[in-house]
Amino acid sequence: LSLGERTIRFDAPQVMGILNITPDSFSDGGKHAGDPQAAADAGFAMAAAGAALVDVGGESTRPRAPKVWEGDEIARVVPVIERLAAAGVAVSIDTRKAAVMEAALAAGAKVINDVSALAHDPRAMDVAAQADCPVILMHAPSAGDDPHDNPAGYADVVADVFDMLEARIAACVEAGIARDRIMVDPGLGFGKSLADNLALVNGLALFQALGVPVLFAGSRKRLIGALSNEAPAPQRLGGSIALAYQAAQQGAQMVRVHDVPESVQALHLWRGLADAGLSAV
Repeated sequence: LSLGERTIRFDAPQVMGILNITPDSFSDGGKHAGDPQAAADAGFAMAAAGAALVDVGGESTRPRAPKVWEGDEIARVVPVIERLAAAGVAVSIDTRKAAVMEAALAAGAKVINDVSALAHDPRAMDVAAQADCPVILMHAPSAGDDPHDNPAGYADVVADVFDMLEARIAACVEAGIARDRIMVDPGLGFGKSLADNLALVNGLALFQALGVPVLFAGSRKRLIGALSNEAPAPQRLGGSIALAYQAAQQGAQMVRVHDVPESVQALHLWRGLADAGLSAV
């Protein structure tokens, strides 16, 4: 994935670190809100621990989260992005809003990560195409204010998610976004039941057929609590590592995580075992 002067290689799975500048995110809401330098320091620590990208977001997308005015979102993320980019950290902006994308890119972000796959804001597609930057298209059942809204459910969750992502890739290419600038994320936990989420994890390899890199975001998600005696989000490290390892086994090129050092270590182990297995053949 080309980020201008930098290239992220996918010969081994890479790690994206989650840096939420929000008061109400499901796991770490409020941890970095109101202190841009402390937030940037957390991003520096992620990069030092091996994160290939630091994903900065200023709006919670948890179920029923309140809307955030784009001006407030910009004020949250831009001072942090400026500090990280000035120090050479590769940054993605996690947003659905075109104005926030523009401000973040001007501040030094190199990638747009949109939970609505560039469908929420009518200007988002044009902003991404004009910027000629990589985009991450996530599946959510709704491009409206609540990305979890899914009254109809799925006929076949893996096929339905695949088809939607395939259509969004085609829309991006038609809008002038080069295919080699696109990644996809199946949107674990967004408008999906426990059974849906497990099917997506087990079927993750199928998404390689889209012909673009796959980002897997399972860190601290609800399905971990559902399978581990309702463990609260901060106590889901073991499950998060298990999901990241499983994603690597299924061919994911990048995992999006809260716990960067532990995830990097797990993927180093995965790579070592994979290389040993290949060399023994």
